[in-house]
Amino acid sequence: MLTTIEQDLSQLFGQAFEANDLSFDFGATVRCTRPELGDFQCNGAMAAAKQGAGNPFVTAEKVAASLADNDLIKNIEVVRPGFINIFVNEDYLSKKLSRFSEDTSFGAAEDLSKTKVMIDFGGPNVAKSMHVGHLRTAIIGDSLQRIFRFKGYDVVSDAHLGDWGTQMGMLIEGLKKRQPDLPYFDKDFTGPYPEESPVTIQDLETIYPEESGLCKTDDEAAEKARKATLELQNGREGYIALWKHFVSVSIATLKRDYGELGVSFDLWKGESDADPFIPVILKELEEKNISVKDQGALIVPIVDDEGEKIMPPLILRKSDGAVMYGTTDLATLYERVYEDNADIVLYVVDGRQQQHFKQVFAAADLMEMNKRTTYEHTYFGTVNGKDGKPFKTRTGGVMKLHDLIQMAKEEARKKLAASNFGTDFDDEEKEEIAHKVAISTLKFADLRNYRIKDYIFDLEKFSEFEGKTGPYLLMQVARIKSILRKAGEVNAEPGTLQATSDNERALTFKLLEFVTALDKTIDKRAPHFLCEHLYNLAQEFSSFYQKQHILKEADEAKRASLLKLSSICLNQLEVGLELLGIETLERM
Repeated sequence: MLTTIEQDLSQLFGQAFEANDLSFDFGATVRCTRPELGDFQCNGAMAAAKQGAGNPFVTAEKVAASLADNDLIKNIEVVRPGFINIFVNEDYLSKKLSRFSEDTSFGAAEDLSKTKVMIDFGGPNVAKSMHVGHLRTAIIGDSLQRIFRFKGYDVVSDAHLGDWGTQMGMLIEGLKKRQPDLPYFDKDFTGPYPEESPVTIQDLETIYPEESGLCKTDDEAAEKARKATLELQNGREGYIALWKHFVSVSIATLKRDYGELGVSFDLWKGESDADPFIPVILKELEEKNISVKDQGALIVPIVDDEGEKIMPPLILRKSDGAVMYGTTDLATLYERVYEDNADIVLYVVDGRQQQHFKQVFAAADLMEMNKRTTYEHTYFGTVNGKDGKPFKTRTGGVMKLHDLIQMAKEEARKKLAASNFGTDFDDEEKEEIAHKVAISTLKFADLRNYRIKDYIFDLEKFSEFEGKTGPYLLMQVARIKSILRKAGEVNAEPGTLQATSDNERALTFKLLEFVTALDKTIDKRAPHFLCEHLYNLAQEFSSFYQKQHILKEADEAKRASLLKLSSICLNQLEVGLELLGIETLERM
């Protein structure tokens, strides 16, 4: 396994502390925040002093002296009260980058295939088009599945459709009003039921809001919808056949919208898939005296060790016998723990659902699912308009995700035209560029923010080719590809990396920080760490390129080294952007 510079230095300094009869752990080194003082820093002498090791400056000098002739180190400076500042050797640095660049994962991948990670993201509802509220779960969840898989975990992603609630009863009753003669409503019909759906997604999007609004004001309509839902969940054949049509036409539309975003799932399961496990968990909860009856309802009280209520109880079943959303989620988690054998389950779901997941997880803990599996609510904030409120259309309605993507494409076309990019390209390539720029705009704007925070959506700002944006990164990738193409035209090819000069040193260090950025992303379930690394890397390359005239370099070996460094940078940017779900361009 490849080791980072921090690991190499920590090993060396740990051994040096041990040689002075101190703990190996005092040798831990970190990247120096002030490059003029050193590349890395070891502060172990101060920590050792706190444990009785004596004067930290004296300790630091002894440690530094024992490593003065090490080939890895160019120079060591000890600064009072006991900081050890380290400059690494250029030859070591170039060889380290060369080894990392030969690995397809830049040293980030491990054999973690025995750890199964299930990521629940998406959560779209049957009969509804995706809207801007689905943007973050899709983008963050997809990025996390890519990153975990890249790191080496066994990853399974699930869309987890909302397909089994009261809205199904509303759709059934709404369709019955419009087409009462359909065989699905005839209890005496023995089948087979039609293979072709009697409704389109447009029909469903019309029926659902009408019926939902009616049920809020009409008790009789609400009761009919509730009864239809119960009959569906109890297995009435006609309703099951109709439900399958609802799900099928909805998934087709969802795949279109997710496809435009470049998002995919391993599983397209829904709440309905958890239905067989509901009797199982209800029985276990009852047998273990975890659930209790309260005013006709079945609940799980959430209390501390003294019996004091921590939060509202998880309602499993209402007094009328209907199971609740939390029951379905608990059953789904049960399936993932005991049927899918997941080690980690991540729920990439809106932060406004925190209370819900706390209740579900508390019940799961009481059932001792946490002995087998770790489950987390990887929550995120909201996408807001410039007014600071949840992002909506100009008319005040909820914006459909498909419409938002089209808006981003139109803005990309405007920006490309204003920048005179690709003026000589044919229409097909221009459209491909506009699509990729638009998706990079949406994704990077979202992922660059720490996921738990809300952010203001500003399409015009996010689609700029300058600043911390997706289009800026695409432009930098296209620039490096252009440099390498021009080099090829004069038979100049990337070669062996030479010992780095000052111009290349900062870029080399930045490239070697990829593993650390990825590990932070995994640890915090937060892709913004990777975004920050890629943006800083692109900026570092831009600075390097301005100082170093690569194609005009007269020394062929030096030029080959510079081209190699450029190609490594290109490769890492493309790999990193792919992990964010962003496709790059060959030219702009």
